[in-house]
Amino acid sequence: MSVTKLTAANFEQEVMKNAKPVLIDFYADWCGPCQMVSPIVEEIAEEYPQFAVCKVNVDEEPLLAQKFGIMSIPALFVVKEGKITAENVGAIPKEAILRMFD
Repeated sequence: MSVTKLTAANFEQEVMKNAKPVLIDFYADWCGPCQMVSPIVEEIAEEYPQFAVCKVNVDEEPLLAQKFGIMSIPALFVVKEGKITAENVGAIPKEAILRMFD
């Protein structure tokens, strides 16, 4: 699977109506820690097809960032059946991201 770029237009379909657990990575191109997390998020998308993986550029989608109350990035969320089940702010290793799905 590949990483889906989330926008306000596709959010409902890709996240709220998705049967799979969804990992959302809120990031910005200028953010150093975001650049460290990004390849890990892409690895998870490739290695774990049972998860949907999405990214939100906070500069391009400020309304989505506001909806999730993003104050710092990178911010990772897991959404299952339309509900946030886990969240983390800051760069964390792959194992810690995967534990967010538990």
